[in-house]
Amino acid sequence: MAIRELTFGSGKFDEIVKNTGAPRDVLAAKLKSLEAFGIVVKEKYEDRPVRYQYRLSESGNQLFAILHAIRDWGDKFVRDDPENVVVFKHSCGAVLHPKFVCSDCGEELKIGSVSSERDLHRSDLAELAE
Repeated sequence: MAIRELTFGSGKFDEIVKNTGAPRDVLAAKLKSLEAFGIVVKEKYEDRPVRYQYRLSESGNQLFAILHAIRDWGDKFVRDDPENVVVFKHSCGAVLHPKFVCSDCGEELKIGSVSSERDLHRSDLAELAE
């Protein structure tokens, strides 16, 4: 939920507490952990009293895309309470449904359109070990 709030631009600790309902001590520990893993960056924005705000790092931004894709999948295929589905919108106003596309040609990735250049697969390695 903290990652969601940072994506929406709520970077101040009190804003994140208010929007998530998380206990302050739990949120502080989670943000510290996310910072240690390089997902969140902590920046001072006030000297007196010293106050910090948070933002997603590059890896945090990529993680949000993954989490959003999983949430979108769950909303489509798992949820049985459609009234609680959260609608995410892009800045253009369109409802956001993530797609994975080829970074070169822009074509959507689908089963059968993706291959690997790996020479040996685990099954091949098992056969070689015998």
